[in-house]
Amino acid sequence: MDAKQSILEGKTSLGIELGSTRIKAVLIDGGHAPLASGSRDWESRLEQGLWTYHLDEVWAGLQDSFRKLSADVQSRYGVPLNRLGALGISAMMHGYLVFDKDDRQLAEFRTWRNTTTAQAAAELTGTFQFNIPQRWSIAHLYQAILNKEEHVKGIAFMTSLAGYVHWRLTGEKLLGIGDASGILPVDSAAGTYHPRMLGQFNEMIRDRGYGWKLEDILPRVLVAGERAGELSPEGAKLLDPTGRLKPGVPCCPPEGDAGTGMVATNSVQERTGNVSAGTSIFAMIVLEKELSKRYTEIDMVTTPAGKPVAMVHCNNCTPDLDAWVRLFAELAELSHGKISKSALYDALYNKALEGDADGGGLLSYNYYSGEHIIGLGEGRPLFTRLQNSSFTLANFMRTLLFSTIATLELGMEILTGQEQVRLERLLGHGGLFKTQGVGQRLMAAALNVPVAVMESAAEGGAWGIAILAAYMLQRDRGERLETYLTEKVFAGNGGLRVDPDPADAAGFRAFMKRYKAGLAVERSAVEHLPHEY
Repeated sequence: MDAKQSILEGKTSLGIELGSTRIKAVLIDGGHAPLASGSRDWESRLEQGLWTYHLDEVWAGLQDSFRKLSADVQSRYGVPLNRLGALGISAMMHGYLVFDKDDRQLAEFRTWRNTTTAQAAAELTGTFQFNIPQRWSIAHLYQAILNKEEHVKGIAFMTSLAGYVHWRLTGEKLLGIGDASGILPVDSAAGTYHPRMLGQFNEMIRDRGYGWKLEDILPRVLVAGERAGELSPEGAKLLDPTGRLKPGVPCCPPEGDAGTGMVATNSVQERTGNVSAGTSIFAMIVLEKELSKRYTEIDMVTTPAGKPVAMVHCNNCTPDLDAWVRLFAELAELSHGKISKSALYDALYNKALEGDADGGGLLSYNYYSGEHIIGLGEGRPLFTRLQNSSFTLANFMRTLLFSTIATLELGMEILTGQEQVRLERLLGHGGLFKTQGVGQRLMAAALNVPVAVMESAAEGGAWGIAILAAYMLQRDRGERLETYLTEKVFAGNGGLRVDPDPADAAGFRAFMKRYKAGLAVERSAVEHLPHEY
């Protein structure tokens, strides 16, 4: 069926992902090929010490992205976008969104970027004997309880950003298991929240006098392939205020950006994994067996199908590097030079490959916000060098790129070193990999594993959740997600693979020795440089 006929007959799947810096909508056909897209940039706010987004910005961004998608469809194919075959919602994981019995928001949306729940995360980790990161929803909830925040007693529903959007579009309070595993640990075999931990949490708050138990306020859990309601008339009008979009569209379970990144890179099988590198950076490694012990640096989540995944999540990746690129753009403008944003990135990234293997003795810390892996409650972007460092543009860019990977490598050391987790390859996606061959080459050297990048992965998590929506409709009875992806979506497409270069790997090890030694300087910057002067 050609694209125009697919659109007219509603034989398409729409995926929408609310990422950290962009909301994107991607429409695919029955063969999973992207037909059209639309997006809107947005960014978090730091208000009263908390990273947040306002919910009216969520809907403004969703509507604008859908409007641009519809315009793209009209421009490309000459037909309106009135019908859909399936719909899926994805968003940045974790954080804290709570509502009362009348569906009113009770507290500001507290995103994954916040590092204000150290006490709660530590107490829950000790009680559950399971690592609870600061960004997880249960940590935010318990910290609000420890802080004696008044709103807690009125909570009737707690969810993630993807769960919130799905609820408003369909009326269904539910989550895909991958996203749910960032709310509270899940039991992969049972496909739901861990019952022991539910009971333990209820016991921890038993004397607080709340009128709810944890299971009362959590979204129910579904796995990939299950049907998760349909687009309601009110939801259709929310997404498309023009009223042209028809309701009744079947929806797949909403998922987190980590899960959709795994789908978009075909990394849901054991001994595979992916690295998502954008505002934050994280690696998702599908495990063959359980880890030997608990690590605070390693989060245990799941694939959208419920398989156990070891996640190394770092809050900071490209924002500091992007700030430096903007500085160079200003210089180009000052000298009346004309260069596009993408061309500037390509030029600077490729310049990094000309630098010394270790970055010439330069040192950069990209911490815009706190970083739990190294125990930083706050961040301060920092660049420093010695008097005899080789301060060239090539070394400067190489050092900035190394700094985006450094914290991830600290966590991956545990998996590939202490735990002897075997990896055949990692799939890379996100902004760090847009310049062909640069971020990929340095990532392979840093993690000492082949890194592949697929051309299709440029569509990102919005494409991934569109695939999950298509899987819900098209899968054969009993067909597993990994089989569907390998045989029907990625058949014959393994991506462009780069193996670790020994010289690059040795240079990165030298850089990391310097990086670890200089962490005391970063901690001192946090201590002595306040947010505001």
